[in-house]
Amino acid sequence: MAGRRVVVFPSSAELGPVLAHLVISRAEKAIASHGRFTLGLSGGSLVSMLSKELLALPQPDCSKWVIGFCDERLVSFDDPESTFGLYKNQLFPKINIPESGILTIDSSLPVAECAEDYACKLKQVFPGEEFPVFDLLLLGMGPDGHTCSLFPGHPLLEETKKIVAPISDSPKPPPQRVTMTFPVVNAARCVAFVSTGGSKATVLKEVLEDGKASPYPAARVAPTSGELFWLIDDPAAAALTIQVERPGAGAKL
Repeated sequence: MAGRRVVVFPSSAELGPVLAHLVISRAEKAIASHGRFTLGLSGGSLVSMLSKELLALPQPDCSKWVIGFCDERLVSFDDPESTFGLYKNQLFPKINIPESGILTIDSSLPVAECAEDYACKLKQVFPGEEFPVFDLLLLGMGPDGHTCSLFPGHPLLEETKKIVAPISDSPKPPPQRVTMTFPVVNAARCVAFVSTGGSKATVLKEVLEDGKASPYPAARVAPTSGELFWLIDDPAAAALTIQVERPGAGAKL
């Protein structure tokens, strides 16, 4: 796959700083190019990793950042399942991003209306674009190969028109969520997966080595004209037979 880089680190401790530098470097590049940086965040282990490592760097100027969420659970923001709620507790108050630069769902709406409302918010931020073009999307992959809230065998995998879709039957609780669709994910200028731990090894091998033949949703992430990084640790990479990069300490992407 053109443009894909699989980068392996001994552990998540070495991976984290490289991820943070990737965010900062793509932010600087985007702001220099078009005056702002649009970032899509995912939940899970990314929250604590990103919060820790970004705050360990010299304070970036986030006044021109716009942050959205690759998917979100339809729960209140004080629920521990809320991705926005986790970032609000761990990261957002500690960086100088304006409140208007954080695009949140309206969790009081029914799931279908919530997805439509969030799509409208994205369209306002990305006027004139058929599908929003984010500067950077940070994704995770579940042990079942799902990414965002796009699960194996689900009809949403074939969505081609909506930019945000509702899901009310998520196989992973909570069942009601909204998610970016593949046309949005693959329109991004840069996509970075972070996948760690031995529980991901078997699926990761199929995703990275079987390509389009893989049944796993994460294998469908292939930016049309953007960069694709897989940042993984040794336990997750244990089954891989493809050539990978193993950068030294202090590496930057």
